[in-house]
Amino acid sequence: MLSKEVFLGVVDAAPLVAMDLVVVRGGTEILLGLRNNRPAQGFWFVPGGRIRKNEPMQAALTRVAQAELGLDLATLPQPPVHMGAFEHFYADCFAGDAGVSTHYVVMGNLVQLPAGTELAAADAQHSALRWWPLPEAQASSEVHRFTKDYVDAILLSKEKLLAHIP
Repeated sequence: MLSKEVFLGVVDAAPLVAMDLVVVRGGTEILLGLRNNRPAQGFWFVPGGRIRKNEPMQAALTRVAQAELGLDLATLPQPPVHMGAFEHFYADCFAGDAGVSTHYVVMGNLVQLPAGTELAAADAQHSALRWWPLPEAQASSEVHRFTKDYVDAILLSKEKLLAHIP
């Protein structure tokens, strides 16, 4: 682990690479957590976390799913689907208003769960977890705009699928 001072230097000098879990239940709801920490503190956001040095991306995704949701990806009916890379830019950082911005390059990963699936309680990074209907998440000012990018991608892919059905 890096000290707070060393990590602040990293955040100031380089982008962070992370894995986000875009958990959708029954094709209609997205799981969001109310963030306790900066950046995006106080907003509803998808679970996720940084990739550690020398940690393969799949291992990071597995670790984050287990740590934040108690979710074992190996037991899913279908594996997560990579949604692409997303960029998140924040004016602040984990250390608060230290004059340091945060830049994340995030790998979005769609995790599809059957309707009615329940997950573990919120972890220390979230004060609550909640299932949001996709249109409600897209419209809410409480949901962070970077999370809305994932919702938009899900809704757009659904529209493309429906457009091909005769």
